[in-house]
Amino acid sequence: MANEEDDPIIQEIDVYLARSLLEKLYLFQYPIRPSSMTYDDVMHLSAKIKPKQQKVELEMAIDTLNPNYCRSKGEQIALNVDGTCTDETNTYSSKLMDKQTFCSTQAASNVSRYAAAIYRKGELHLTPLHGILQLRPSFTYLDKADAKHREREAANEGGDSSQDEAEDDVKQITVRFSRPESEQARKRRVQSYEFLQKRQAEEHWVHLNYYGLRDSRSEHERQYLFSQSHGMAENTELIKSPSEYLMMLMPPSIEEENDKPVAPSNVLSMAQLRTLPLADQIKILMKNVKVMPFANLMSLMGPGIDSTAVLRCIQQVAMLVQGNWVVKSDVLYPKDTSSPHSGVPAEVLCRGRDFVMWKFTQDRWVVRKEVATVTKLCPEDVKDFLEHMSVARINKGWEFLLPYDEDFVKKHPDVVQRQYMLWTGIQAKLEKVYNLLKEHMAPKKHEAQSAHPLVVSGEQRVNLAKAKVKQNYGQLEKDLQKQKAESKPNDASPKMDISNIRIKEEPVSDEEPMDTSAYESMNNGIVNGIHSEENSTDSLNGHLPGGCMDGVAQELKAFVLTTFKKQFVLTLSELKRLFYLHLASLPPGHMFSGISDKMLQDMVLDTGCKQILVPFPPQTAASPDELKVYALWEAGDVYDQHRQVLLEIFSKNYRVRRNVIQNQLSQNLNKQEVDRVLKDCCVSYGGMWYLKGTVQS
Repeated sequence: MANEEDDPIIQEIDVYLARSLLEKLYLFQYPIRPSSMTYDDVMHLSAKIKPKQQKVELEMAIDTLNPNYCRSKGEQIALNVDGTCTDETNTYSSKLMDKQTFCSTQAASNVSRYAAAIYRKGELHLTPLHGILQLRPSFTYLDKADAKHREREAANEGGDSSQDEAEDDVKQITVRFSRPESEQARKRRVQSYEFLQKRQAEEHWVHLNYYGLRDSRSEHERQYLFSQSHGMAENTELIKSPSEYLMMLMPPSIEEENDKPVAPSNVLSMAQLRTLPLADQIKILMKNVKVMPFANLMSLMGPGIDSTAVLRCIQQVAMLVQGNWVVKSDVLYPKDTSSPHSGVPAEVLCRGRDFVMWKFTQDRWVVRKEVATVTKLCPEDVKDFLEHMSVARINKGWEFLLPYDEDFVKKHPDVVQRQYMLWTGIQAKLEKVYNLLKEHMAPKKHEAQSAHPLVVSGEQRVNLAKAKVKQNYGQLEKDLQKQKAESKPNDASPKMDISNIRIKEEPVSDEEPMDTSAYESMNNGIVNGIHSEENSTDSLNGHLPGGCMDGVAQELKAFVLTTFKKQFVLTLSELKRLFYLHLASLPPGHMFSGISDKMLQDMVLDTGCKQILVPFPPQTAASPDELKVYALWEAGDVYDQHRQVLLEIFSKNYRVRRNVIQNQLSQNLNKQEVDRVLKDCCVSYGGMWYLKGTVQS
């Protein structure tokens, strides 16, 4: 108690779990030189990623004007890598080492305990990290220089050889045929280093767009770091009991887990089984037992387990056959596995076993020869299917392993009906795959076969109930007439006309009308995402009333100027997106809700912006709003004239190489100033430069 008094709680902070960037958020760690530079000062030329391997390559510009940069060394490296020829495949187009490549390595194998946190207005929002990557300098350009050197040496040796050599001697070629690869050899080959390297090299690079810290797209994506819903239902991961929370803080050590004796794979411990989630318990049981009545399954569950929850889980891993549950084929034969007998892939095995299960839904007896004829599988695979769910009878065939569970069928007609619909779909697929004939579809009758109750659909039950009501209608009328005859003639009680009695019949339809009253009450006056109130001023055909026109126009003009001074170049699509974000931050009923697209474009032109007619390629998939590009023509700084030259270049070219831009702007600007102008108006993608918002990946 004394320690608690000395260390009082100063503030309590609410913690929220943001899920918008789940499995998408990576943390990059890379060096920046010199140390005085910030992340926003670094010029990113291009970036690409291999998502499956979590491998990233990033190209950054090198400040060649820095006094610490050795220009002669940079020219020598570019000469060694690219040689004296000039073409588009050159690594350094400026004949100078002006960029450096960074390649990533995983900083931690397990990042489940790491998260990105952002604090705002007394709330802490956490987003789990999907990976932590350290970017380190890559020296592949040295390998390229060595390869160029070897090519030159080989060319020199080839030139010194005599031109009068006779034809090459005829060489004997030995042809060898490879033997069939065994399973063990295939596993060794798959686990080899060369095979893994080949698989990694086959994955294609995905090119990325880089957006600066103050870019509108970065600001938009940064909003996803905040939890989109503050409701407690969205943050159930943060609601734990004290014991669960303590277990998360201090999980059991790995050494303690390894000390436990490991049971054989075919031995199932019920004590360990009950520590697993309910769905995993049922899956393991069904995978080992194959066929089980529902009553036996409930007896294996722990005390207090709800039968409804068990029913919900059993339908995920098993199918109903004659009132009993049989494990699904895809549970026994997972994807990318094969038959141990014939090597047939799992998809074919699942199809054949589903045919056997479907046959048992039609009959208690199945003939092995018929299954082999239809499925075209080897006898060993067919025998495995039948042994999973049946027993062989001499001179009769294979009989289903368990008797018909009539109690389950009577207690759970809804489950039976749902399983019947699933089997109907499976039957349609089997008919299409195996081209089943009528003799395969019709169930065979046996003398020893016991009669089982038929599965009746919901519509049929309703029709039977109606027929029964109409059948009893005559008897009800006779009983009523008899009661009236026995009553006294002078009875003053009101008389009932039996002809007016009608049985209410509700229509049975596959599609019932939807009750929209609940949804209508949830609208709360929101139309297309915009609040409408009776007291708010309405806009007519996109034009605002005259009394409010001046104030709204001034506010809209201020928004457009502020946006373009920050971005300089915007497509109409991006401008509308920013405008809608701004509109969402305003109170309901604001006059901006009546602004049309035409009014917004007119205001852009009135504020001194110009439309840049970018020559998009003919096969572009861009929308009309993305084809309209606007730029701030005069921002009032020293770079206005240079930005105008850059915009003139893009009015004639959809994409431009940096050396073309450098030649146009380098007369009056140094490299850092050129980078500043490019950063204001352009983005780099795949070694080319585009106006903002015009990149078509």
